[in-house]
Amino acid sequence: MVDRTIATYLLERLKEAGLRHAFGVPGDYVLTFMDRLIESGIEFVGTCNELNAGYAADAYARLNGIGCICVTWGVGGFSAMNAVAGAYAEQVPLVVLVGGPRTTQRRASMLLHHGVGDFATMQQAYAHITVASVLLDDAAEAPGRIDRALARCLADKRPIMIEIPADMVDKPCAAPGHFAPPQRPPSDPNALAEALDEVVGILKKAKRAAILGGVELHRYGLMTELRRLAEASRLPVATTLLGKAVFSEHHPQAIGVYEGSTSRQEVRAIVEGADALLCLGAWISDINFGVRTGRLEGRHMILANSGRLKISEHVYDNVWIGDVLTGLEGRMPAGGLAHAPFESVAKVLDTDFTAEPGRKLTINRVAKCLNAFIGEDTTVIAETGDSIFAAADLVMHHDVGFIGQAFYLSIGYALPATLGAALANPQRRVVTMIGDGAFQMTAQELSTLCRRKSNAILLLMNNDGYTTERVIHEGPYNDIQSWDYHRLPEVMGGGWGIRVRTEDELDAALARARAANEGPALIEIMLDRYDTTDSLKKLGEALGVAKDRPPG
Repeated sequence: MVDRTIATYLLERLKEAGLRHAFGVPGDYVLTFMDRLIESGIEFVGTCNELNAGYAADAYARLNGIGCICVTWGVGGFSAMNAVAGAYAEQVPLVVLVGGPRTTQRRASMLLHHGVGDFATMQQAYAHITVASVLLDDAAEAPGRIDRALARCLADKRPIMIEIPADMVDKPCAAPGHFAPPQRPPSDPNALAEALDEVVGILKKAKRAAILGGVELHRYGLMTELRRLAEASRLPVATTLLGKAVFSEHHPQAIGVYEGSTSRQEVRAIVEGADALLCLGAWISDINFGVRTGRLEGRHMILANSGRLKISEHVYDNVWIGDVLTGLEGRMPAGGLAHAPFESVAKVLDTDFTAEPGRKLTINRVAKCLNAFIGEDTTVIAETGDSIFAAADLVMHHDVGFIGQAFYLSIGYALPATLGAALANPQRRVVTMIGDGAFQMTAQELSTLCRRKSNAILLLMNNDGYTTERVIHEGPYNDIQSWDYHRLPEVMGGGWGIRVRTEDELDAALARARAANEGPALIEIMLDRYDTTDSLKKLGEALGVAKDRPPG
């Protein structure tokens, strides 16, 4: 029985998956489909460009479980690709909907606008940064293609791309049947049992065991299982920067973020000094581990990821990380495991802050002020650069969203991500830390925040250019044009802005922002050009000390 169209079929499936908003930019090939999207009840959120739409949808998906962009063929799809690549790299379930030329046009010899000569080029390009890239050019095949692609998106937590020719939007197709997100196949029972035996044997012999939690625990919804294992084992728990907030930093066993050579010394001593490190859902990446990973290798490191478990040269395939967590919890001794002495991060990093009138602001004091400001009603977003290093020592609640692209590190992500996060969870106020260089990359999206009267709080760190790059290597390419950033909300017709130089000015601005309910608050924080966190200084030393830096 045929009572649906390709567009209604696709949109019903997206709504079943939890989608409530789609971000994008109109273009002639996609206009009819955009009409159907709006008619479906999914809210279309227009952005200033397709790249920003992708960043916004990425942040939305991290909080909502799925995100979506809707763009036109060629120029629109290619413009969004960097954002989609970031979602692929960091395992974010993102749906890219592309409205394409009519099927009849594809058979003609005339070149079409927005194209690059070959109709398949964009599909082929997206195949490298998605887990499924499909074309809906057959009404009978379309439902199956949609379901298979969406299943991959939800199961693998990675982007898909669906291209819809303009003349296929309203083509009749079969009505949707039952659809449920695919269940991950169970672990191989023999491999799981052997793996658990080996892990428990190592943990019970250890004297200084510890847990390191990573981003996959969030992506696969395993944060409760982590807490249960932690409490059963009584071990100290660190997280990676990308996995920050998979474990409440107000929990007495939380010791903070491990960043390799750039970590706080207390965290580094416990993680690198562990004689059994249970590394759960973490990725061994350069920035995640501060370029140098210390002593994280050998038989004392137990690395469990989504589909396998590795201990030195022993690799157990077809072992699901969720089964590892629950299996280990059930095997913990009544008194827990032996570990080194530790102090919780909530005690080490005091969240009280008293502004000193007239004291010039530094990035470290800004972070301390923000630590006292955030709560359970906030979502924190940190931009690539010193902002994300400063955010590492913010003490986060388990259920407070923290978003930072700590692996892909695309500069300019945070401002449009603010839009996506605000829509994904409107009950929480978004507080965004962003540098002036990164802000200039995607500054247009401030106008969308103004248009939507978002109450986001933007802390713009004005240190006169690309300070992160200066720390690594100085050069004229790190200079940018100076803007009066705090005046931009007025220019764009919404919210308000202010420039602050001292701690008491920042404290007053945050108090005003907390009371403001309509439009974004942009607080421009004036910092010295070379004022950085200790973590960034260590990173600069690891990557190559900047030349020609003035002394002091």
